[in-house]
Amino acid sequence: MSEARPSFFDFDVTKMMADFRFRPFDVEALMACQRRNIEALSQANQLAVEGMQAVAKRQIEVARQAIEDVSALLRDLGQPTSPEERIARNTEYAKQVLEKSLSHGREITMLATKAGTEAADVLRKRATEGLDELRDLAKRQTAR
Repeated sequence: MSEARPSFFDFDVTKMMADFRFRPFDVEALMACQRRNIEALSQANQLAVEGMQAVAKRQIEVARQAIEDVSALLRDLGQPTSPEERIARNTEYAKQVLEKSLSHGREITMLATKAGTEAADVLRKRATEGLDELRDLAKRQTAR
């Protein structure tokens, strides 16, 4: 009357694996998917590099303009004027510098943001496509 409980070691793996069929993966499809991933990564990197080059170019232009503005200010400071007029000019100059700085900062930030967004969009699109491809590949494998 004793019922023997099966133990873990009595488990027959061959019975469980009898219906298992190994279906080889479509290696070509996986390689094509990875190739497209690498191409997307390369494209995203290219967009990022081009964007950062545009940012650097614009920063150089802004710096060049700032040097020219300082040179003009120094020439103006060398001209004899009344203290009131000098204060008015300096105040106007400070106001212009502040406005230009904010404008240039905003412009450079927008350039960098655009570059990052374009690169991220390429990667996001490829990730979505890659997941769709894997889903379709899995469907094809189960259909075999």
